[in-house]
Amino acid sequence: MVKAVAVLGGSEGVKGTVYFTQEGDGPTTVTGSLSGLKPGLHGFHVHALGDTTNGCMSTGPHFNPAGHEHGAPEDEIRHAGDLGNVTAGDDGTVNFTIIDSKIPLSGSNSIIGRAVVVHADPDDLGKGTSSAPGP
Repeated sequence: MVKAVAVLGGSEGVKGTVYFTQEGDGPTTVTGSLSGLKPGLHGFHVHALGDTTNGCMSTGPHFNPAGHEHGAPEDEIRHAGDLGNVTAGDDGTVNFTIIDSKIPLSGSNSIIGRAVVVHADPDDLGKGTSSAPGP
């Protein structure tokens, strides 16, 4: 089993911890707890670079080793780092579990060392329905 953790801290008091686990070549399980968010949907992605020195601006685009279009987690064709939205409750917190087969923790397409980003706005899931964070 391979495990990883990302500790998030951002502007306006957003913080949290995201855990990743993967058994062999199976899917990766992502569990997280975040607080300090505005209530509602927030795009949740793995970005290409682990550089957070300038916030989201320095993390590069969504992790996309196959060169696919932006999409939803359930889409066959999507960026590997497109993990959809998480929903913060009225208290600004969210606990979530995501199981995904496109974000391995080992091998040439590993997400280890990349940034985990929770966006202020919802992700349009590649449908072009909002000004949400895209590629």
